[in-house]
Amino acid sequence: MIEDLIFALRMFKRNKTRTILSLLGVVIGVASVIVIGTIGKSATGNVKETFGSANLAMIQVSSGFMRRSRTNSIELNEAFRQEIFSTIPNIKKIWFKNSFSATLLVEDLSVSQNIDAVEFFYLEQCGLQLGTGRYFNVSDQVEGAQNIILGSDAAAALFPDGGGAGSKISVQSSDGSSAFGFTVIGVLSGDAAGLESPKTKIYIPRGFYTKKIAPTNIASTAVVEAEDPAYVTRITADLKALAALKTGDSYALNVNSMQAMLEQYDEVTGTMNLMLSGIAAISLLVGGIGIMNIMIVTVTERKKEIGIRKAIGASPLAIRTQFLVESAAITVLGGVLGISIGIGISAAAVALLKWSFTVDWSACAVAFIFSAFVGVFFGFYPASQAAKLDPVTALSSE
Repeated sequence: MIEDLIFALRMFKRNKTRTILSLLGVVIGVASVIVIGTIGKSATGNVKETFGSANLAMIQVSSGFMRRSRTNSIELNEAFRQEIFSTIPNIKKIWFKNSFSATLLVEDLSVSQNIDAVEFFYLEQCGLQLGTGRYFNVSDQVEGAQNIILGSDAAAALFPDGGGAGSKISVQSSDGSSAFGFTVIGVLSGDAAGLESPKTKIYIPRGFYTKKIAPTNIASTAVVEAEDPAYVTRITADLKALAALKTGDSYALNVNSMQAMLEQYDEVTGTMNLMLSGIAAISLLVGGIGIMNIMIVTVTERKKEIGIRKAIGASPLAIRTQFLVESAAITVLGGVLGISIGIGISAAAVALLKWSFTVDWSACAVAFIFSAFVGVFFGFYPASQAAKLDPVTALSSE
């Protein structure tokens, strides 16, 4: 086997042009599979980095509509919060939020945007980072302090010269029914954090919202934090089951999570990668057909050599093995070159997109094994023809 491999490499060196042409189809097919798999995996990694790992344990719940009556079915109040805690295990914390539209004004500058009223420590738990200032504390929540934390976009629009922390702003509800003065205690920075965005979101203490804006303990959204991301899928199912138990309709609660969104993203990208890899594999098959044709030509050219080997005692198995090794060697070589080129192209593309580079080693392994299989499969017929040659006929062919 080793001697056959060494002999095959010598033949490749002797017929360089033929070898390069044989390699092209395999190299292109393998490189295509690697590029598709690696860019897809890098894209998935980039999405997960953007959303942040802290949010993978978060489940967002809002009151839905019963399909028959089209009316709100479950109120997100303190009684419901306690019911969730008592009936569904592995829940670490439940946060309540309320949202409303408003216009923020600083002198002649204004920004119209949704404002979220959140509970103490929610922003930190979501992984939101502050550029300046501080987060809400317990006093802000209990006393309903008129403090506000701005997203970076709103801060840039209201304070174009920079800063903002410590400044006073006016917040007017979208319907014009109320207006309040707030003190900016912080400005967010960084990239998106899954359920929350440090660029577009604006936050106030929920204690202020329930006392001054809408005196109610009913939340528009509940964010359930699981003890571990591994429990998210089961807790999501339990929440829907609880809604069905209370109302007879699982749609009574809208339940979403970053983990579910990422799983859907993985499923979609996985399907796309599989489809594109299948298309790329066609070029491998075309390359295999090309190799089979070249091997048939090679067998024809080397009939005298085959006749001499058989005449001095070489068995049909030895002849078949020789040509199978030669065919497999050229596809394996093409596989190695294709993997190297594919990783190089992927690295360049990911660098241009400014993503984290992640090699899809499973795609590399599959492409390499498939390239070797192509060599054996398409080399079997020419190798068998060589093994069946009659030595007398082979020697008299030249």
